[in-house]
Amino acid sequence: MPQPSAPPMGSMAWLVILLLIVSTALATDSKNNPADELVAAINGNRTAHKSHTLLDNPGLGCLALEYIKAYKGQCDEVGNDKKPPDSSFADTFAPNCGVEATTLTPITGRLLGCQSKYVSPGEAFSDILIQNPKSLQILYDKNHTQVGAAVSGTDGGAPYFWCVLFSGGKANNSFTFNGGVAKDVRPGCFSGNNDDCSNAIRLSRSLFLPAITGVLLALVYAFGL
Repeated sequence: MPQPSAPPMGSMAWLVILLLIVSTALATDSKNNPADELVAAINGNRTAHKSHTLLDNPGLGCLALEYIKAYKGQCDEVGNDKKPPDSSFADTFAPNCGVEATTLTPITGRLLGCQSKYVSPGEAFSDILIQNPKSLQILYDKNHTQVGAAVSGTDGGAPYFWCVLFSGGKANNSFTFNGGVAKDVRPGCFSGNNDDCSNAIRLSRSLFLPAITGVLLALVYAFGL
C-alpha cells in the first residue's frame, strides 16, 4: 500500500513561521495590560451602578505601583490596616515615577489585594479587591474623578499584588509626569500608559501560547496540511 507523502517543506516552513508570528504578536500585544483591564472592570461596574466613569490617569497608576512596592512582597501585611504613610506619595512615590509633586491631589480611596497565584483582572476585581461593604463604598464614592491601577508580582512570581488608587483631582493637571514621560518603574505594570505588562506578569498570562503552537503543529503533521 503506498504511503502518504509528507507535505512540501516549503509550505510547512511558511506555516511554522506564521504560527510563530501569531504567537509572538499575542504575547507582546500592548493590550495585554491587566492594570488597564482592571480599570475597565471598575468603570464597567460603576456604570452599571449608575455612577460616572473615572479618568484613567497614568500618573496615579504609577503611584499605585509604587504603593505596591512599599509592601516589599509581604502579602500578609495586606488587610491588617498596615499601609505606607501618606507622606510617601510626595517623598518617595512621586519622585520614583517622575510625577511632579506640585500636581499631586488627595487620594480619595484605595483598594489593595494580594494572592499567591495570578488571576484574571476580572477575578481580581470581584474576588480579591471587592470583599465587603467598605470596599463597595470606596468603589462607588461620588468624590472620585480619576483612577489608577497597578499589578505586580514579587521577584518575577508570586505573590501577586493588585492596587487601585482613586483621586478627586482635575483631568490634565493632576499627577502629571515631568516632561510628559514616566520613569521606568518595573517590575509590574500600571494603567493608562499604553504599555504592555512586564515580563514577569506577561509570562504568567501567556504560558498557553507555546502549548497552542505545539498542538497546531501536531495537527498540521497529522492531517498533512
